[in-house]
Amino acid sequence: MKGQSQGEHGAHSAHTKRHRSRLFVIDDESSIRSAINRFLTRRDWEVEEAEDGAKALERLLRSEPGFYDVVMCDLRMPNFSGVELYRALVTARPDLIRRLVFSSGDVASVEASTFLSSSGRPVIEKPFELARLEEVFGGIRDEVRAVDAT
Repeated sequence: MKGQSQGEHGAHSAHTKRHRSRLFVIDDESSIRSAINRFLTRRDWEVEEAEDGAKALERLLRSEPGFYDVVMCDLRMPNFSGVELYRALVTARPDLIRRLVFSSGDVASVEASTFLSSSGRPVIEKPFELARLEEVFGGIRDEVRAVDAT
């Protein structure tokens, strides 16, 4: 997949100068991942992709702190959901939680709304506009970079 080679060939090493904005998008729908990748790559973002939470968790656990500016995760995926990924990161990599944004087509269910409320993380409802994603991702990126700089 386009965008993955960066993470697999040394991009997880320490970086000293400010890098391009980096997004890790986790979604079981390849069409969504591809659309986000194309849109943001044209806007000078580096985009990596994973099709499920388990594969994403492996890569996130190997990443250096601050490597990803934003991690977008679908809430509902087969095998390993966004909820499971969130819970694993709270324990293993709490530094990534403030970079996390969820996407979901089911924010109205009691289960989803309860989880999203308790997580305190932003959620983008599907279907979404790509320009809105860029706005949300830019806000998270700027916030985490400001905190990291202090």
